[in-house]
Amino acid sequence: MAAIDDLAVSACTISTDAPESDGTLAWDSTTVVIVQARAGGETGLGYTYGSRACATLVEDKLRDVVLGRDALDVRGAWLAMQRAVRNEGRSGTAAMAISAVDIALWDLAARLLGVAVCTLAGALRDEVPVYGSGGFCSYSDDRLADQLGGWARQGIPRVKMKVGRDPGADRHRLAIARDAIGDGVELYVDANGAFDRNAALGWAEVYAGHGVRYFEEPVSSDDLDGLRLLRDRSPAGMAVAAGEYTYTLDDAARMVGCVDVQQADVTRCGGITGLLRIGALCAAHHVPFSAHCAPAVSAHACTAIETLAHLEYFHDHVRIESLLFDGTLSPAGGALRPDASRPGLGLALKRPAVERHAA
Repeated sequence: MAAIDDLAVSACTISTDAPESDGTLAWDSTTVVIVQARAGGETGLGYTYGSRACATLVEDKLRDVVLGRDALDVRGAWLAMQRAVRNEGRSGTAAMAISAVDIALWDLAARLLGVAVCTLAGALRDEVPVYGSGGFCSYSDDRLADQLGGWARQGIPRVKMKVGRDPGADRHRLAIARDAIGDGVELYVDANGAFDRNAALGWAEVYAGHGVRYFEEPVSSDDLDGLRLLRDRSPAGMAVAAGEYTYTLDDAARMVGCVDVQQADVTRCGGITGLLRIGALCAAHHVPFSAHCAPAVSAHACTAIETLAHLEYFHDHVRIESLLFDGTLSPAGGALRPDASRPGLGLALKRPAVERHAA
């Protein structure tokens, strides 16, 4: 037994490289809460994309639950953390805080065993298909074309753009996107819940005319009946997806029968432990799974998910992870390939960058 003897938490805020917006939100920075767990002379690294409140919850509710536990008993620590946040509620900030700690514990356990996280998770594949994701509503036509077209030129065979903030402009933006990527690259759209059911059905027909194959969050993720309606009535060949705000297995269990593709975010759904549970749920229901963002962690976890469709290679997270960590992955041939020869996640903190961006 190697007992966990320290759990440190910090936060960084990174400004975007340009103003960004989607169908329902605008932002100019992202906060990352970083957790480091130590045992047996090794340090595991985890993180979540959430406010400084996640760090406070780690300090106030989770640290004492984890300290002293066997570093290899990751599932036991996960269950103990779930019990510890009963009165705070398991969703939202609590789920994100648990995610950061859980990822750190997976990284720590893998390092103690001298294996990669993908190996420890039980990898079924060597590579994880990705789609380039950005195309913010705030982008100029040139920036939209450069970003999506750049991913296509890198060999990424699918890209996604935001829609729904100014629907009247979206036909033009879709034409710009299609011209930039050509006919051989799949085009996805994400409305971030901007539409009601009737509007979403109408826009699904418009998107189909531009060859769109994937419609994410056409309505609010809370509107499960609406998601089911869109899934059943959208044009043939168009998949309806949602799930980036599933914080618990119960959330996913309620949604999995309402979508063509179930999503989850490893930094929100309870970490790698939570993501693998949702992956098993998708396998039980024969539903494809798509991972939302955080590619440096998701690439490892997704190797072990049976019904994996792809991983979102999100512009903001790719940039932030490259700024803060050494050892991040770059796509080749439209996929990320975790290095199974490097222990853990293969990441190391860039301490000067973390200090420079400290929240």
